[in-house]
Amino acid sequence: MIEPTFDIEALYSLFEQCESVSTDSRHIEPKSLFFALRGANFDGNLYAIAALEAGAEYAVVSSETPLKERPDLAKRMFLCDNTLTALQILARHHRRQLALPIIAIAGSNGKTTTKELVARTLSERFETYATRGNLNNHIGVPLTLLAMTKDTEFGVVEMGASSCNEIALLCEIAEPNYGILTNIGRSHLEGFGGVEGIRRGKGELFDYLAANGGRAFVPKEDETLLEMAAERVNMATELYSRTIGEGYQSQLVGDYNRANIAAAVAIGNYFGIDSQRIAAAIESYTPSNNRSQEMITRKGNRLIIDCYNANPSSMAAAIKNFATIDAERRIVILGDMLELGEWSADEHSNILRLVEQLPISDTILVGEHFADAARELQSEATLFATTEKAAAWLAERDIRSACILLKGSRGIALEKLIQFL
Repeated sequence: MIEPTFDIEALYSLFEQCESVSTDSRHIEPKSLFFALRGANFDGNLYAIAALEAGAEYAVVSSETPLKERPDLAKRMFLCDNTLTALQILARHHRRQLALPIIAIAGSNGKTTTKELVARTLSERFETYATRGNLNNHIGVPLTLLAMTKDTEFGVVEMGASSCNEIALLCEIAEPNYGILTNIGRSHLEGFGGVEGIRRGKGELFDYLAANGGRAFVPKEDETLLEMAAERVNMATELYSRTIGEGYQSQLVGDYNRANIAAAVAIGNYFGIDSQRIAAAIESYTPSNNRSQEMITRKGNRLIIDCYNANPSSMAAAIKNFATIDAERRIVILGDMLELGEWSADEHSNILRLVEQLPISDTILVGEHFADAARELQSEATLFATTEKAAAWLAERDIRSACILLKGSRGIALEKLIQFL
């Protein structure tokens, strides 16, 4: 349990006088509360004075240096031992003052899509605030909570993690009343130390709910999630079938998104939202920022863009779905899956074997991991070490009337290839 070593009421009083919270001195809004965070390669304390001069009302610092440099601004600086811990404790304190219901969404794949669908569904009845963008870590979750106001009636908090104990910390900050795990897949294998580590790490959400009288929404068809729920006898469980996601119109690509839709429907039903309003909410969601799968048309090509995240589970599902799309020519452009550690070689080889079993016309691979797998399997795929080299190759070609899947980890940046397709 994180506990304050400072006067939380004093800090909260400063927060209440501000209109927003910032951790980036380059983007300061008027009347904001600036947290001078420290990292391995940066020290926000060096920019506290600049933040105040740029319009921040107060700055939370962990060094006396800015106070000594500008004693005239000292009254606008709050000194503490650790600004990150202060941010997290302030967020939890604010969450307690609001005393609103919060649902946490975690899992290996589909978190952002599920979060957006759930938030839109709950918004049909409640004034809802949900995680913006990718603010789902130890900094993002506090910022999400601090953006909620007295008008907020329901909070939807996405929780990301790449190793054990991270979800536990986020739950300690957000104190969710409800939770949903989208699935347990093969993501961040290196950080979690294998599949069992993923199960333990993601299961920290269920651990928190079980210990604090929370309720989890669990799909009946997922044996792993059912087992995890059963292991926590003190956790209230709301079972639902993923078949309730069938029949809903959406702008999402891929049948596997039915699981995400079903989660939103289950939560909407539980909170008494009319079925027609649930349907309208689901249909209104338009995937963006290369998250989820987005389909666009360019030069007669249908592009399915999924460039934000990639792990063995999500990539296999995307490829299998892509193979079912009616098209004369199907092209897959796959970027390396990162953060797989010692499992990387096997997982990239498995994906390439899957591609070769399916009706795919052309395979383009970007990244050293896929290149190694292709050479080992003697694949006829076209290989590129970097996205830039793939872009130069595509720029010399005129691909038309094809259906093209772009799928890779964010670090590969396959979205740079869209302009050439």
